[in-house]
Amino acid sequence: MRKLKTKSMFKYLGLLMFCLQVSVLSAQIQQKSEFSIVEGNEVVSILIDKKDAKVVAIAADILASDVFNITGKKPAVVSKTSKNTAIIIAGTIGKNSLIDKLISSGKIKVSEFENHWERYAIQMVENPTKNIDKALVIVGSDRRGTAYGLLELSRKIGVSPWEWWADVTPEKSENLIISVDNKVSKSPSVKYRGVFLNDEDWGLQRWAALNFEPETGDIGPKTYAKVFELLLRLRANTIWPAMHSSTKPFYSYPENKFVADDYAIVIGTSHAEPMLSNINTEWKHDTMGEYRYDTNSETIKNLFRKRVKETADLEGIYTTGMRGEHDSPMIVGEDDTEAQVKLLEGVITDQRAILKKETKKNPNTIPQAFVPYKEVLNYYQNGLDLPEDITLVWTDDNYGYMRQLSNPEEQTRAGGAGVYYHTSYWGRPHDYLWLNSTNPVLMWEEMSKAFEFQSREIWILNCGDIKPHEYNIELFLDMAWDMDGFDKSTAVKSHMNDWAAREFGKASASKITDVLFENNRLAYIRRPEFMAWSQVEPVTKAGETELTQYHYGDEVSERINSYQNIIETTENLYDKIDEHRKDAFYQLVYYPVIGASKLNQKWLYSFKNKFNAKQGRQSANTLAAQSKAAYKRIEKETNYYNEKLQNGKWNHIMTMAPRFLPVFAQPAVSHVENTEKAHLGLALEGYQMEVNHEVINSYADVLPVFNSYTKSTYFIDVFINGTGTVDWEAKPKADWIKISETKGTLNSNSNIVEKRLWITIDWDKVPKGENKKEAPLGHDFQLIPPSFKVNSAIDFISEGKTTSIGVSVYNPELDTLKNYKGFVEDKGYVSIDAENFTRKKDGNEAKWERLEGIGYTNNVIAALPRTATPTVDIQAILTSSPVLEYDFYTFNFGEAQVNLQVVPTHAPHAGFGVRCAVSIDDADPVIVDFQTFGRSASWKQNVLKNASVQSALQIVNKAGKHTLKIWMVDPGVMIDQVLIDLGGWKASYAFPKETVKK
Repeated sequence: MRKLKTKSMFKYLGLLMFCLQVSVLSAQIQQKSEFSIVEGNEVVSILIDKKDAKVVAIAADILASDVFNITGKKPAVVSKTSKNTAIIIAGTIGKNSLIDKLISSGKIKVSEFENHWERYAIQMVENPTKNIDKALVIVGSDRRGTAYGLLELSRKIGVSPWEWWADVTPEKSENLIISVDNKVSKSPSVKYRGVFLNDEDWGLQRWAALNFEPETGDIGPKTYAKVFELLLRLRANTIWPAMHSSTKPFYSYPENKFVADDYAIVIGTSHAEPMLSNINTEWKHDTMGEYRYDTNSETIKNLFRKRVKETADLEGIYTTGMRGEHDSPMIVGEDDTEAQVKLLEGVITDQRAILKKETKKNPNTIPQAFVPYKEVLNYYQNGLDLPEDITLVWTDDNYGYMRQLSNPEEQTRAGGAGVYYHTSYWGRPHDYLWLNSTNPVLMWEEMSKAFEFQSREIWILNCGDIKPHEYNIELFLDMAWDMDGFDKSTAVKSHMNDWAAREFGKASASKITDVLFENNRLAYIRRPEFMAWSQVEPVTKAGETELTQYHYGDEVSERINSYQNIIETTENLYDKIDEHRKDAFYQLVYYPVIGASKLNQKWLYSFKNKFNAKQGRQSANTLAAQSKAAYKRIEKETNYYNEKLQNGKWNHIMTMAPRFLPVFAQPAVSHVENTEKAHLGLALEGYQMEVNHEVINSYADVLPVFNSYTKSTYFIDVFINGTGTVDWEAKPKADWIKISETKGTLNSNSNIVEKRLWITIDWDKVPKGENKKEAPLGHDFQLIPPSFKVNSAIDFISEGKTTSIGVSVYNPELDTLKNYKGFVEDKGYVSIDAENFTRKKDGNEAKWERLEGIGYTNNVIAALPRTATPTVDIQAILTSSPVLEYDFYTFNFGEAQVNLQVVPTHAPHAGFGVRCAVSIDDADPVIVDFQTFGRSASWKQNVLKNASVQSALQIVNKAGKHTLKIWMVDPGVMIDQVLIDLGGWKASYAFPKETVKK
């Protein structure tokens, strides 16, 4: 090797020393970013101050238990220091002497978050005291901030917030070393965040009384301690306790309020429980008289005084105002709005006087809420004078759509605004108490809107029995904690994927997310609990459905198949989930998906059973058995949930028939008993009844017209009537007719009693129609001129008889469609999914954006931001509103109904509506209004269907190319689907699939 010169040698050595120093420094930085909680036999302790809040000790114990569940070694929670290489120090500013010394010495800095609400810092400190070499320091701005900081470490070591409530067993590890980035948490997006335990009669209360807390026989302090731990893990701070008559009032168990204070949980009460009083069960008519303020105010005020006295020193949010008993309007002597408003103002004045006297505080310093729910909203809208410091808690319409939000003046109120939102509901037009069927993207959209309109003080989620609402609870509370992370609809899918990865591992996370998104899409189209098509009040006949079985590919069969696909995927996923996570998967994914699927299939099979029985099909009996099997599967899974899961830990938590409504029952079914000799039956798409073989060349025996531009596909059902065996053969009379099966045998004594055949066209072989520049004008699509239609047939041969089914193909060569890309008419209508626009143009303030994961197609289009100025003037719409454009082609002309399906939201406040405008070609825009009022019949149908459909009459002035334009009038209207009906649309629940040129 060549010798280096002396000068070069020194340069080399200097460079080497520099590199070594950088390496050492990098190692030190790397070492500082890692902290060993458990390494070998070494286990850190958690140092707290006994004088700190009780919740700090509770959170420290939770963290220690989490470490033990992972490693088998448990950190000690101590209040005195000794010689330690490393330790976790946790405390609240001003409540922990060691933390305060570290602040005064400059070893930790807290100026960024001191005196802020629920913030914390996590940082590494070298040599915090002479006895400690290194500390991981969690310092909170207040008691909950410290607790959240400690439980952030639980998240870091891989413990799910649902480790107890959904049995998400953590991964085991001998060592536990975490990476630590010195961080300061942001202020929570929403100040008070929590849940309302409601409609607990069929789950939580029974489980607590009969299983978890039999010594109390109720939801008592032991149960609430577990609920409060969950809330802490989810970074929530508020609860509205269970309040049905099945449960004793929260304050009837004196320990409840102290447990809440230990866990630093703020107690509030629902819209029907003024001043933390549970009227349902605390009001005793025999000793207290009638619950009406106009005649019995002193007795009512005595109840309020009693409650304020016992809660004055605890954190609480007092609900002001008053409603009647059992979620009803309050009784007043005069049945007019003005008298009701005046009385309610007097109630609030008296309540604030009680607060001032009993707490010795100015009422404007005490958290209070006013919930304008149902009739109370009407009082507020009619001029009720509400003190500025009381928080307005806006509500949804019980089905996930916010009724109203703060206007610009209300947004300046000192008390701010909040939200009360449902994912569980008991009431008209129909309950949904069993499963979580609220679409999470819809919840995100409505909460985003509420946040945009400054509802940031209180967020409460009515989550029923907690189970099976686990995911939506976490999503709701994560949004309330940090809304900045949810700026786009796609954030929900990312959040769910991260949730699934945390609970079940990255390998299966995307598949689980896809299953849940599809389950949510199907539930959005029709909630499982609404599948009987029976309303609570007025009761309609159960077992009838709006889903068509003979138009547009058979909506009933399509829904059966969609659910069967997610059943099979879920079952396959369950088989592959690690054993220690199977119980968690069962609770969080398997039972909700299987339950929803089987409740659907139970009814869907019964609908098919009745339909097929009318045609005398033997398959009706098989469908009856499938309906019963679906019911039995729900029964089996519910029994497993209650009796076997976790050795009975959850016994009584799950009821498959809350309130025993018709939808949960086993449907009535029809049976076909046919002793005549077997013969072949045929049923065609597009016709409600079977083919009449006795009528030769029946005009009805023809399939809908096949359109070469949409590549139509239709079905023919072959089935057995009677007893015995039938051989059948299908012979197309043209080589361009394709049939999925051409022959077979049906046997009444086997499972093969019918077949669905799919008829398609080989478009390369079918003769072309007449070549023209444009389509024929004004024809009925079923009566196409011969020069544009190719006719043939399929002969069905069985038992020596032949039945011909007509096949007509529309296959012209139109020059204008040779290179055309867009939507085309098919069977007298044009169907469009709103997200598939041809062009869009931004407006002065707003632009159209796609929201993913909501709507019938899992995508909607909305003009955002939601605070943009509504545009009603036609000229202003043309010049300043954003517009969507859809190119389409028709073979007909004349009047057309442009049907728009949107998500059935409500206007946020006066000055806004739920409107858009439409036009075809150069016509002036026509405003379409989707707003509903009160609990009208149209609102009921909208929430049962999660869709609002309105139409505008337009003129298609000629056959050929056209453009549909949709203009923003009000921002935030979510457009789902469009159907341009030229007279051909038949009855169906959903719009037919897109008619796009293929």
